Amino acid sequence: MLAHQVDSVLQLISEHKWQAVRDSVINLPEPEIAELLFDLDDTERMVLFRLLPRELSGEVFAQLEKDQQNALLAALNQEETRRLLAELTPDDRTYLLGELPGQVTQRLLNLLSPEDLKEARQLLGYPPESVGRLMTPDYVAVRPEWTIAQALEHIRTKGRDSETVDTLYVTDKAWKLLDAISLRRVILAEPTKTIADLMDYQYIALQATQDREEAVRVMERYDLASVPVIDSDGVLLGIVTFDDVMDVAAEEVTEDFHRVGGISPLRENYRDAKIFALYRKRIVWLVALVVMNVFSGGAIASFEDIIAANVALVFFLPLLIDSSGNAGSQSATLAVRALATGEVKLSDWLYLVRKELLTAAMLGVTMALAVSVIGVLRGGALIGLTVSLTMVCTVIFGSVIGMLLPFLLSRLKFDPAAASAPLITTLSDISGVFIYFTIATLILGRS
Repeated sequence: MLAHQVDSVLQLISEHKWQAVRDSVINLPEPEIAELLFDLDDTERMVLFRLLPRELSGEVFAQLEKDQQNALLAALNQEETRRLLAELTPDDRTYLLGELPGQVTQRLLNLLSPEDLKEARQLLGYPPESVGRLMTPDYVAVRPEWTIAQALEHIRTKGRDSETVDTLYVTDKAWKLLDAISLRRVILAEPTKTIADLMDYQYIALQATQDREEAVRVMERYDLASVPVIDSDGVLLGIVTFDDVMDVAAEEVTEDFHRVGGISPLRENYRDAKIFALYRKRIVWLVALVVMNVFSGGAIASFEDIIAANVALVFFLPLLIDSSGNAGSQSATLAVRALATGEVKLSDWLYLVRKELLTAAMLGVTMALAVSVIGVLRGGALIGLTVSLTMVCTVIFGSVIGMLLPFLLSRLKFDPAAASAPLITTLSDISGVFIYFTIATLILGRS
């Protein structure tokens, strides 16, 4: 049905029936309109965007990618740009201004009304990754001495401009946050009661200077649709809503995926990223890993005699070090995610080491039993024994290193996601070579 509506709009555009286009396009969801805009040529895109009602144009603009927003702004005249900025919600407007080059940001700030300019400058004053940049100052606040009837009348007046009215924030005359009350409780209360009668002074709040990831954790933990944001004196500055946090969560997960893969996080879509940007994000880790792998080659060279005497050992080398790296990558992935979601704390490391040792030992023994048969068939009983013992040792070592490295990085105030799969694999390779040929020397060197 939706695809049919889009096709119908495209047909009307091709026929230049603009009034019919306007009547049809307003029935489409904002994401569909945003996608439709950049399926058109430049002229048709600008005509369609100018046809959108004022409020809808702001909502559609917020759905666009950064480069698409920039392209659209470049094509709008000054008055159209002023109108568009006025229609954006404060948090979407701040995100746009924060992503643009400084000179462009200043030019757009000059187009804002005095009230919007004050809001934008206030939000832009916070660190780029802070809750302050994420919050919106559009919320409904009430006073404790108001009656329920007064509060409901205030909601009818101010609620239209608020991002959400599901929660009301109680403040004193100095705007210090006192409580957060659900709208449901207010609606169901007797009209003659006061807001103070509903207050229990139990609420969750975020500091404006906190990292935005903390907003994700708080809303997930307490299952909140919005969270108030306060300053160091407890003054209510704004709120963070669920839709903003969902965007942040998606960005953070993407960044963690990139880091786990040994890639510096991309700030743009993979499809739209320039070749040099992709090169720059990936080359540092790849060169570092090449340098580290030199140690593996040096380790192999130092065991030339035992290798020459038992050539069958070479057959099992890739299998053993890959198994160690794979086990380490699994452990690192579990640890990174658990730290990111708050499932575990840094103080849990010793308990998790013990658990990982037992788990890795079971994994290693199981894998050793599987590979021992091949070892015996390819090189005899001693080769089978060497390969089996190495499998157990390398899987345990790789697993423990993979689990500990994210904790160590967190302790050093680095992102635990930097404990990437390539890094774990490389460390496992180096250690695996030493373990393998040391065990081989001990067992086969005496035979």
